[in-house]
Amino acid sequence: MLTVPGLCWLCRMPLALAHWGICSSCARTIPLNLALCPRCALPAFSRTLPCGRCLQKPPPWQHMVTVSGYTPPLSMLVHQMKFAHRPELSRPLARLLLLALREARRIRQLPVPDLVVNVPLWSRRQWRRGYNQSDLLCRRLAHWLGCRYEPAALRRTRETRVQHQLSARLRKRNLKNAFRLELPVKGLHMVIVDDVVTTGSTVAEMSQLLLRNGAATVQVWCLCRTL
Repeated sequence: MLTVPGLCWLCRMPLALAHWGICSSCARTIPLNLALCPRCALPAFSRTLPCGRCLQKPPPWQHMVTVSGYTPPLSMLVHQMKFAHRPELSRPLARLLLLALREARRIRQLPVPDLVVNVPLWSRRQWRRGYNQSDLLCRRLAHWLGCRYEPAALRRTRETRVQHQLSARLRKRNLKNAFRLELPVKGLHMVIVDDVVTTGSTVAEMSQLLLRNGAATVQVWCLCRTL
Protein backbone atom coordinates (compact mmCIF):
# COMPACT_ATOMS: atom_id res chain seq x y z
CA MET A 1 0.00 0.00 0.00
CA LEU A 2 1.46 3.34 -1.06
CA THR A 3 1.18 6.47 1.02
CA VAL A 4 1.84 10.13 0.38
CA PRO A 5 3.87 12.12 2.94
CA GLY A 6 1.49 14.10 5.12
CA LEU A 7 -1.53 11.83 4.58
CA CYS A 8 -3.00 9.42 7.11
CA TRP A 9 -2.16 5.76 6.41
CA LEU A 10 -5.79 4.79 6.94
CA CYS A 11 -8.12 7.52 5.68
CA ARG A 12 -5.71 9.44 3.37
CA MET A 13 -6.72 12.77 4.85
CA PRO A 14 -4.03 15.43 5.46
CA LEU A 15 -2.28 15.26 8.82
CA ALA A 16 -1.77 18.21 11.15
CA LEU A 17 1.67 16.73 11.89
CA ALA A 18 2.98 14.67 8.98
CA HIS A 19 5.27 12.45 11.07
CA TRP A 20 2.32 11.09 13.10
CA GLY A 21 1.31 8.85 10.18
CA ILE A 22 -2.17 8.19 11.61
CA CYS A 23 -4.66 10.99 12.21
CA SER A 24 -6.38 11.43 15.56
CA SER A 25 -9.76 10.42 14.09
CA CYS A 26 -8.42 7.09 12.83
CA ALA A 27 -6.47 6.54 16.03
CA ARG A 28 -9.77 6.72 17.92
CA THR A 29 -11.15 3.87 15.79
CA ILE A 30 -8.60 1.46 17.29
CA PRO A 31 -10.60 -0.56 19.83
CA LEU A 32 -9.11 -0.12 23.29
CA ASN A 33 -9.97 -2.53 26.07
CA LEU A 34 -9.34 -0.50 29.20
CA ALA A 35 -10.03 -3.40 31.58
CA LEU A 36 -6.76 -5.29 31.09
CA CYS A 37 -4.66 -7.12 33.65
CA PRO A 38 -1.51 -5.05 34.30
CA ARG A 39 0.64 -8.19 34.20
CA CYS A 40 -0.63 -10.27 31.26
CA ALA A 41 -2.65 -7.56 29.42
CA LEU A 42 -5.61 -9.89 28.92
CA PRO A 43 -9.20 -8.84 29.81
CA ALA A 44 -9.69 -8.54 33.57
CA PHE A 45 -11.79 -6.72 36.17
CA SER A 46 -9.02 -4.33 37.25
CA ARG A 47 -6.35 -2.27 35.52
CA THR A 48 -4.20 -2.14 38.64
CA LEU A 49 -4.53 -5.62 40.23
CA PRO A 50 -3.37 -8.94 38.71
CA CYS A 51 -6.08 -11.16 37.28
CA GLY A 52 -6.92 -14.63 38.59
CA ARG A 53 -4.77 -16.26 35.91
CA CYS A 54 -1.70 -14.29 37.00
CA LEU A 55 -2.38 -14.93 40.70
CA GLN A 56 -2.46 -18.69 40.07
CA LYS A 57 0.35 -18.87 37.50
CA PRO A 58 2.14 -15.54 37.01
CA PRO A 59 4.15 -15.00 33.83
CA PRO A 60 7.89 -14.36 34.27
CA TRP A 61 7.63 -10.68 33.36
CA GLN A 62 6.24 -8.13 35.85
CA HIS A 63 4.34 -5.68 33.61
CA MET A 64 2.85 -5.67 30.12
CA VAL A 65 1.69 -2.67 28.09
CA THR A 66 -0.24 -3.04 24.84
CA VAL A 67 -2.12 -0.84 22.40
CA SER A 68 -4.99 -3.15 21.47
CA GLY A 69 -5.99 -6.64 20.44
CA TYR A 70 -5.08 -8.01 17.03
CA THR A 71 -8.09 -6.47 15.28
CA PRO A 72 -8.54 -3.96 12.40
CA PRO A 73 -7.32 -1.40 11.72
CA LEU A 74 -4.25 -2.02 13.91
CA SER A 75 -3.82 -5.63 12.76
CA MET A 76 -3.79 -4.47 9.13
CA LEU A 77 -1.02 -1.96 9.81
CA VAL A 78 1.07 -4.47 11.78
CA HIS A 79 0.68 -7.07 9.02
CA GLN A 80 1.81 -4.56 6.38
CA MET A 81 4.83 -3.53 8.44
CA LYS A 82 5.92 -7.16 8.81
CA PHE A 83 4.97 -8.82 5.54
CA ALA A 84 4.39 -6.08 2.93
CA HIS A 85 7.81 -4.45 3.31
CA ARG A 86 6.51 -1.24 4.90
CA PRO A 87 9.16 -0.43 7.55
CA GLU A 88 8.07 3.22 7.49
CA LEU A 89 4.98 2.14 9.42
CA SER A 90 7.19 1.57 12.46
CA ARG A 91 7.09 5.28 13.32
CA PRO A 92 3.29 5.75 13.58
CA LEU A 93 2.93 2.34 15.26
CA ALA A 94 5.65 3.15 17.78
CA ARG A 95 3.84 6.41 18.51
CA LEU A 96 0.64 4.48 19.31
CA LEU A 97 2.63 2.29 21.68
CA LEU A 98 4.15 5.38 23.29
CA LEU A 99 0.67 6.80 23.93
CA ALA A 100 -0.42 3.48 25.49
CA LEU A 101 2.70 3.52 27.67
CA ARG A 102 1.98 7.03 28.91
CA GLU A 103 -1.55 5.99 29.86
CA ALA A 104 -0.22 2.91 31.67
CA ARG A 105 2.27 5.02 33.59
CA ARG A 106 -0.55 7.33 34.63
CA ILE A 107 -2.55 4.58 36.36
CA ARG A 108 0.19 2.26 37.64
CA GLN A 109 3.74 2.43 38.89
CA LEU A 110 5.99 1.22 36.09
CA PRO A 111 9.76 1.08 36.71
CA VAL A 112 11.76 3.50 34.58
CA PRO A 113 13.55 1.27 32.04
CA ASP A 114 17.33 1.06 32.08
CA LEU A 115 17.61 -0.97 28.89
CA VAL A 116 15.30 -1.77 25.98
CA VAL A 117 15.80 -4.93 23.92
CA ASN A 118 14.19 -6.27 20.76
CA VAL A 119 12.99 -9.76 19.88
CA PRO A 120 15.81 -11.02 17.62
CA LEU A 121 15.08 -12.77 14.34
CA TRP A 122 17.09 -15.62 12.92
CA SER A 123 19.66 -14.13 10.52
CA ARG A 124 18.17 -15.74 7.40
CA ARG A 125 14.66 -14.57 8.24
CA GLN A 126 15.84 -11.02 8.88
CA TRP A 127 17.80 -11.05 5.62
CA ARG A 128 14.68 -12.11 3.70
CA ARG A 129 12.52 -9.44 5.33
CA GLY A 130 15.22 -6.77 5.18
CA TYR A 131 14.70 -5.59 8.75
CA ASN A 132 13.51 -6.61 12.20
CA GLN A 133 10.22 -4.88 13.01
CA SER A 134 10.90 -5.16 16.76
CA ASP A 135 14.23 -3.37 16.26
CA LEU A 136 12.53 -0.53 14.38
CA LEU A 137 10.00 -0.05 17.19
CA CYS A 138 12.77 -0.14 19.81
CA ARG A 139 14.80 2.56 18.08
CA ARG A 140 11.85 4.95 18.02
CA LEU A 141 10.76 4.32 21.60
CA ALA A 142 14.26 4.48 23.08
CA HIS A 143 14.88 7.78 21.30
CA TRP A 144 11.63 9.35 22.46
CA LEU A 145 12.01 8.08 26.04
CA GLY A 146 15.71 8.83 26.29
CA CYS A 147 16.63 5.32 27.45
CA ARG A 148 19.39 2.92 26.42
CA TYR A 149 18.84 0.49 23.57
CA GLU A 150 21.19 -2.35 22.66
CA PRO A 151 20.19 -3.96 19.32
CA ALA A 152 22.45 -6.99 19.86
CA ALA A 153 21.65 -7.60 23.53
CA LEU A 154 19.97 -10.92 22.67
CA ARG A 155 20.68 -13.29 19.81
CA ARG A 156 18.94 -16.32 18.36
CA THR A 157 21.05 -19.42 18.89
CA ARG A 158 19.21 -21.45 16.27
CA GLU A 159 16.50 -21.25 13.65
CA THR A 160 13.01 -21.87 15.01
CA ARG A 161 9.71 -22.65 13.32
CA VAL A 162 7.26 -19.82 12.66
CA GLN A 163 5.31 -19.39 15.88
CA HIS A 164 1.85 -18.61 14.50
CA GLN A 165 1.74 -22.05 12.89
CA LEU A 166 2.16 -23.86 16.22
CA SER A 167 0.00 -24.71 19.23
CA ALA A 168 0.75 -23.14 22.61
CA ARG A 169 2.56 -26.28 23.80
CA LEU A 170 4.68 -26.50 20.65
CA ARG A 171 5.47 -22.77 20.75
CA LYS A 172 7.02 -23.17 24.18
CA ARG A 173 9.06 -26.19 23.09
CA ASN A 174 10.06 -24.45 19.85
CA LEU A 175 11.71 -21.57 21.76
CA LYS A 176 13.42 -23.52 24.53
CA ASN A 177 17.00 -22.20 24.83
CA ALA A 178 16.61 -20.31 21.55
CA PHE A 179 18.16 -17.07 22.84
CA ARG A 180 21.56 -16.04 24.18
CA LEU A 181 22.30 -12.95 26.27
CA GLU A 182 25.27 -10.92 25.03
CA LEU A 183 25.75 -8.35 27.81
CA PRO A 184 25.35 -8.02 31.61
CA VAL A 185 21.90 -7.02 32.89
CA LYS A 186 22.29 -7.50 36.65
CA GLY A 187 20.16 -5.01 38.57
CA LEU A 188 18.67 -3.43 35.43
CA HIS A 189 15.01 -2.72 34.76
CA MET A 190 14.48 -4.29 31.32
CA VAL A 191 11.92 -3.81 28.55
CA ILE A 192 11.21 -6.29 25.74
CA VAL A 193 9.47 -4.73 22.73
CA ASP A 194 7.47 -6.96 20.36
CA ASP A 195 4.83 -6.36 17.72
CA VAL A 196 2.31 -9.09 18.63
CA VAL A 197 2.13 -11.22 21.80
CA THR A 198 -0.17 -14.24 21.54
CA THR A 199 0.59 -17.07 23.96
CA GLY A 200 3.58 -15.15 25.31
CA SER A 201 6.02 -18.00 24.72
CA THR A 202 8.64 -15.80 23.04
CA VAL A 203 8.68 -13.01 25.60
CA ALA A 204 8.45 -15.57 28.44
CA GLU A 205 11.60 -17.35 27.24
CA MET A 206 13.40 -14.01 26.93
CA SER A 207 12.14 -12.79 30.31
CA GLN A 208 13.33 -15.93 32.06
CA LEU A 209 16.76 -15.54 30.48
CA LEU A 210 17.02 -11.91 31.63
CA LEU A 211 15.86 -12.70 35.17
CA ARG A 212 18.23 -15.67 35.48
CA ASN A 213 21.04 -13.28 34.68
CA GLY A 214 20.04 -10.84 37.43
CA ALA A 215 17.65 -8.37 35.79
CA ALA A 216 15.68 -6.48 38.46
CA THR A 217 12.38 -6.41 36.52
CA VAL A 218 11.12 -7.13 33.03
CA GLN A 219 8.37 -5.26 31.20
CA VAL A 220 6.85 -6.28 27.87
CA TRP A 221 5.60 -3.59 25.48
CA CYS A 222 3.68 -4.74 22.42
CA LEU A 223 1.37 -3.34 19.76
CA CYS A 224 -1.16 -6.18 19.95
CA ARG A 225 -2.05 -8.66 22.68
CA THR A 226 -4.27 -11.55 21.74
CA LEU A 227 -4.89 -15.26 22.27
